Amino acid sequence: MTGPTSSRLSRLSRLRRVVPEGRAERPAETRGARPRRRGAQPKVVALGGGMGLSASLAALRRITGDLTAVVTVADDGGSSGRLRDELGVLPPGDLRKALAALCGDDDWGQTWARVIQHRFQSQGELHEHAVGNLLIVALWEQLGDHVQALDLVGRLLGAQGRVLPMSAVPLELQALVKGHDPARPEEVGTVRGQATVALTPGEVQSVHVVPGDPPAVPEAVAAVRDADWVVLGPGSWFSSVIPHLLVPELLDALTETKARLVLSLNLAPQPGETDGFSPQRHLEVLARHAPKLALDVVLADEAAVPDRDSLTEAAERFGAAVELAPVARTDGSPRHDPELLAAAYDRIFRMHGRIGPWR
Repeated sequence: MTGPTSSRLSRLSRLRRVVPEGRAERPAETRGARPRRRGAQPKVVALGGGMGLSASLAALRRITGDLTAVVTVADDGGSSGRLRDELGVLPPGDLRKALAALCGDDDWGQTWARVIQHRFQSQGELHEHAVGNLLIVALWEQLGDHVQALDLVGRLLGAQGRVLPMSAVPLELQALVKGHDPARPEEVGTVRGQATVALTPGEVQSVHVVPGDPPAVPEAVAAVRDADWVVLGPGSWFSSVIPHLLVPELLDALTETKARLVLSLNLAPQPGETDGFSPQRHLEVLARHAPKLALDVVLADEAAVPDRDSLTEAAERFGAAVELAPVARTDGSPRHDPELLAAAYDRIFRMHGRIGPWR
């Protein structure tokens, strides 16, 4: 067999595990993984926002039908920011992207995915508004219930999973940034707004949200507590991944759940937000924001890890093993390949949970 198919199969076969020397794998029972009947699907919850979460969902829907996305609600840019400012609603953009990622590969799913992602081009007020954003906000106003409205959109699209906001109120992301002003490179100042934080020059030291004790959506907390697996990342580290750890009820659920946790690392640093970050530094930043968080697996693309020993050491501080897998697209762009990422998740769920097989 030759060509793209044989190349992909070869890459799938190279998924491998890195474990610190002398460290035994923790049995599933130490995290209370529930035994499930043969052939059952895992309950998976994926946390994040933007294109990173979309990539994870596009992969996960290929291996389980019991999938919930918990999405950040701090976006303040573009169409979402305009709707948030004008109507006082949750920013719908990341929720829309998650719903589109859960659409099936059939004509119905792909047609609706394109429709809700479509942006109007005009000289007026509708310019750059996404159809899906308007649809979601209209249903919020009609039904007065965030979750019910998103479930209804999901049914319309035939989404292969559920989408929930992480908090019931729109959040403002604030970051402490060293050198935000190039004229004062040692000065630490506060940068406000997710769109600004994502592109900030300088070095992000930490992030927090306003209000500082935001209410979690109860359905999101329940999903995390009832899951078999929770996947955190990939995505913009400070503006899409870490915000989930800043919602107290959600963080409590993540630290107390019997689910096993996978942290999926990015393929490359993000310009501005994580410029110059190594894979292990992403973990160090995560630990500063949630020191009590335990992980089971850290997933990274094998080509994006120049220092495997340092990553393994950083993962060990969370109690986690490292899985290296070819999960990037072959076109050279820093984007995940849904099929390769699905294969990596599938193997992790089988090998580390030992409560499958799922199919």
